[in-house]
Amino acid sequence: MQTKKIAPKTARPAKKMPKTAIFVEPAKGGVTAAAGFFAAVVKAGIKASKKTDLAAVLSDRPAAAAGTFTKNAIRASSVDWCEALLPSAKIRAFLCNAGCANACTGDQGVRDTAGMAALAGIELGVPQKSVLVASTGVIGKFLPMEKIANAMPKLAAALAATAAAGTAFAQAIMTTDLARKESAVKVTVGKGTFFIGGTTKGSGMIHPNMATMLCFITSDAAIDSTLLNTVVKRVVNKTFNNLTVDGDTSTNDMVLVMANGASGVSVKGRGEALIAFEEGLFTVCNDLCKKIAADGEGATKRVEVNVKGAKTEADAQLAAKAVATSNLTKCALFGNDPNWGRIACAVGYSGAKFSKQKMSIELCGIEVFKNLQPVAFDQKKAHALLKKKVVGIDIDLGLGDKMATAHTCDFSYDYVKINAEYHT
Repeated sequence: MQTKKIAPKTARPAKKMPKTAIFVEPAKGGVTAAAGFFAAVVKAGIKASKKTDLAAVLSDRPAAAAGTFTKNAIRASSVDWCEALLPSAKIRAFLCNAGCANACTGDQGVRDTAGMAALAGIELGVPQKSVLVASTGVIGKFLPMEKIANAMPKLAAALAATAAAGTAFAQAIMTTDLARKESAVKVTVGKGTFFIGGTTKGSGMIHPNMATMLCFITSDAAIDSTLLNTVVKRVVNKTFNNLTVDGDTSTNDMVLVMANGASGVSVKGRGEALIAFEEGLFTVCNDLCKKIAADGEGATKRVEVNVKGAKTEADAQLAAKAVATSNLTKCALFGNDPNWGRIACAVGYSGAKFSKQKMSIELCGIEVFKNLQPVAFDQKKAHALLKKKVVGIDIDLGLGDKMATAHTCDFSYDYVKINAEYHT
């Protein structure tokens, strides 16, 4: 991430540049980067391995909170619990366990989710319904509630506002992930400064609406929960809902955001602070999307599908998602094959409108297709460029000025091996 001076492009339309300078720059940390947030982890024995598997984030004051949730009709009770509570101005904590999804567990699963929140509430000294619960892991298994109850006092006692505590949280929520994923920004608007930081887990079963993962984001900006809900949904639609690894939408997906106001910077329904907050949130979410794509199960490279020249943003998203989801394209990328035909095919069936005279495709910056015809290019050079860890596919639909980016990765032999051996 690079420091950016922001024009008003992600919030309400504006006729001129903001009167106040806005800067979004990288910051260290994740969920504890913002003031007033504490994190802790513990080994509860939920995972078969002897790793940390129960984690919490606590705000030192009631926070505005909002979220987005999986579109899978079969979903974990934790998703229902959080969606029923949000948006809210009274959230105090995130609680996440790894190793057990608590999905497809019937009435017992519902009781266990509520029980998790109750246990955390008692130990953290907050109301049960101020605790947002998330679970990840194997579907169809019941939570070991006795182990969780025994671990909860130790979890509460370990809370700390350090960067190390935030990193430990990011580590504890991992399942098949090979790398932890954190991101944070410092946002300056006028004389005010606030932070947005977050972490996510996800490697397989990644597909839009939601992308299969859990994401926890915190901010010390002050924002009304209703406005936060609007901004979160808008940003998620541009980031996590344009992310895919394998086309499978999970049962437990959530993006949860808390903003506690500890910075003293107030974000209202209009003005520069809103522009700054939305751009900061977008930067964190987009960065986390890149890290999920790079860590896709069996992936050898991360792929960005950039679509421009669309008549509408919806068309841009349709084209970007179709290419990112195309298994044939992803297999070609694994083989370092500049097979632009598979990309063009995906655009064609995406439903996006495009100009037959102006539509073009570039692979790693090399134009390979234009006007529904092949363009002569250096095959060996393209093959070599496709071996890089980050590959770009750029598509111009030739009809307008709307754009979208989708994140994905290639399909390798290892993806099949991992999922043949992993019990869902």
